Amino acid sequence: MTSFPRFGVMPLGEEIATFGKYEDAQRAVDVLADAGFPVQKVSIIGTDLRMVERVTGRMTFSRAALSGVLSGMWFGLMMGLLWVVLGSPDFMPVVWGVSVGAIFGALFGLAAHSLSGGKRDFTSVSQVVATRYGLRCETDVAARCRQTLVDKGISVALPGQPQVVDLTIPPKYGERIVPGEPAPPTAPWGPAQQ
Repeated sequence: MTSFPRFGVMPLGEEIATFGKYEDAQRAVDVLADAGFPVQKVSIIGTDLRMVERVTGRMTFSRAALSGVLSGMWFGLMMGLLWVVLGSPDFMPVVWGVSVGAIFGALFGLAAHSLSGGKRDFTSVSQVVATRYGLRCETDVAARCRQTLVDKGISVALPGQPQVVDLTIPPKYGERIVPGEPAPPTAPWGPAQQ
C-alpha cells in the first residue's frame, strides 16, 4: 500500500532538514531522487504561512480596457476554434471571435473599472509563502535520508537535536521562561499556592 492516502493529514516522521527557501527544499528532494532514495516517503512542509500581495501597478482606464481586450480575445479565440472544429469550412469564425471578443472585453473591462468607484485602483498578484520549509521523512528510512543528504553536502538536523531558540526575539504566545531564571508570578486566579 502506498503512502498516498495520507493526503489531507499532517505527514508523520522526522524532520530531516530546514530551509529558508522552497527552492532549497526542492533541491534536497531532487538530490534524494537522483540518489535512488524512495522520495514518496518525503514531504516538504511550509510553516508560518503568510499571504503576500505584490502590487504590480496602477489600474487606469486604459489598463482596464487592455486587460479586457486580452481576456475577450482569448474567449473569442476559443469560441472561434470550437466553431471551426464543429465544421466551419474556413477560419473566419476565429477572426470574428477574436474581433468581437476584443470589443466586448474592452467594454466589460471599462465597465468593471468604472463600477469599482476607485476602491481598487491598482493591480496585484497574490501568493501564499512560508517563512521556512521543513523536509520530513518517514521514520523507517529517516536515517538513510539523513545520511544521503549529508553525503551530498546538505546540512541536516540530527535526530533528537533540540531546536535552537533565539532569545532576543519575543515569543509569539505568552511569556518565555529562560532556564535559570525564576518563574514569573502566577495570577491570583491561577493555581492555588501551597
